[in-house]
Amino acid sequence: MLVNLHIMNLALIDELDIDFTDGLNILTGETGAGKSIIIGSIGIGLGGRFDSSLLRDEKKDGLVELIFSVDKELSDELCKLEIDTPDGEIVISRRCTNGRTVNRINDATVTLAKLKAVSECLISLHAQHEQRTLLKAAKHLELVDSYSEKAPLLKEEVRSLYSAFKEISEKLDGMSLNEQERIKRLDYIRYEINDIESARLSSGEDTELEALYKKVSSAQEIAEIVSEVMQLVGSDRDDSAGSKISRAVRVSQELTKLDADSEKLVSTLLDIEGLTNDFVAELSEYASDMEFEPETLRETEDRLNLINTLKSRYGRTIEDILESCEALKKEEEELSSYDEVIAELKKKQSQVYDELKKKCEALSKERKQTAKKLCKDISDAMKELNFNDVRFDMTFDETEPGANGIDKAEFIISTNIGEDMRPLVDTASGGELSRIMLAIKSVVSEADDTPTLIFDEIDVGISGITAEKVGRMMHKLGEKRQVIAITHLPQIAAMADSAYVIEKEVVGSKTLTDIKRLDEEGRVLELARLLGGESVTDNIMQAAREMLDKK
Repeated sequence: MLVNLHIMNLALIDELDIDFTDGLNILTGETGAGKSIIIGSIGIGLGGRFDSSLLRDEKKDGLVELIFSVDKELSDELCKLEIDTPDGEIVISRRCTNGRTVNRINDATVTLAKLKAVSECLISLHAQHEQRTLLKAAKHLELVDSYSEKAPLLKEEVRSLYSAFKEISEKLDGMSLNEQERIKRLDYIRYEINDIESARLSSGEDTELEALYKKVSSAQEIAEIVSEVMQLVGSDRDDSAGSKISRAVRVSQELTKLDADSEKLVSTLLDIEGLTNDFVAELSEYASDMEFEPETLRETEDRLNLINTLKSRYGRTIEDILESCEALKKEEEELSSYDEVIAELKKKQSQVYDELKKKCEALSKERKQTAKKLCKDISDAMKELNFNDVRFDMTFDETEPGANGIDKAEFIISTNIGEDMRPLVDTASGGELSRIMLAIKSVVSEADDTPTLIFDEIDVGISGITAEKVGRMMHKLGEKRQVIAITHLPQIAAMADSAYVIEKEVVGSKTLTDIKRLDEEGRVLELARLLGGESVTDNIMQAAREMLDKK
């Protein structure tokens, strides 16, 4: 659940800290006090738009930070998104600095896409404008699918089959050549295959040739260096290292006749002479290897030019060229047996389509069965919200198989006796939409494991008994998950497990928004304000106490 909300430098807020509890958290306050800023800040924390135009002081950073507590099941879900939850907590923060937004989860910078994916596991926010999504038919099917255990797996199978069907169809479209085009393409492919195969390429050949080319083109310079080293080290000249070491050996051997302890020194000198002779022998062998035929340079250069020409046409490496050759051979085989390949593809297309159709029908059957139960449960929930004569159902039309199946469906409703059932978009008023959304959420939340639900002004267009019933349903929702809601109605505010008041006050030359959690007496005073406005009498105070006792 959402444990804490921290806001800095946003709209009318300098700095604000709000601790939430489990159950039903209700926020109230005068119009314009800043209730929408609180919910808006949560929306920003979940990945909503956050830029410098929202800052109270453009010279300072803006910050929204959300702290959530998570259980083991949710922790395992977040682990799949590569998010750790040390001590059963997760911290999401978004900072706006110098016109740039930085997103962090547990102090690690993340992309906005990842932040949104994590947020969806933690919290579900229903702002006023989201009620309008109920009017979109596509959303209706999503609700049905979320209420079914089997539909998500069936949808995945349908998507996979449709993807395979689409791929085959696109391949068939790409192979729609006339005979003349086919022969022309076949001739060109065979030319390219021959172009590659006649080169008889071998993996790593270009690297070896480049090294050889460097040697051959530098052979003269190498020979000159080797000759100079040979003269300096060999024994052909009296002033060479080899000649001097040999003389040193002969002279030092006289030491052994005079002092036995000098044998180790003489032995070392003999080793040096041996190493020098070995080096001269290896240098001589290296020099002989550097002797190339005049044609070697030209042949190496020609071979490298051929390979580089092939690279420019078929790939950056020899491996790429060989892979291109295999792809060309495959296309040659398909074009050589063009009619057979087309026939095989059409056969496969038909088989995949039949399988797709069956899976779509299975998904449609599951959806219709689920929709029947869902609509009954929503209808029952709506009756709890004072829709006494409501009828709620879903219509289905069949379309061509696609990634989402064959169903085109939408909710239909009648809220009064004698009225025909019509699409939800044609009948529901603003107040009715608020209650319908709450009824749907109360039902669907049984299958939805999101631990926190937020409602922004769920009380639009309702009052009296209906408001009390809405409050009771929200309190019931709060028994299984955390609910945070804004309201203007005392009937709903009275149902809170934790109540908060949002106030706007002038401090010095600044107007600031503040929020505080209410104690028992504070709740009575706030309910009295909601009931009586500016005129709070003893009778109104008594009514407020009775509302709390009645909860």
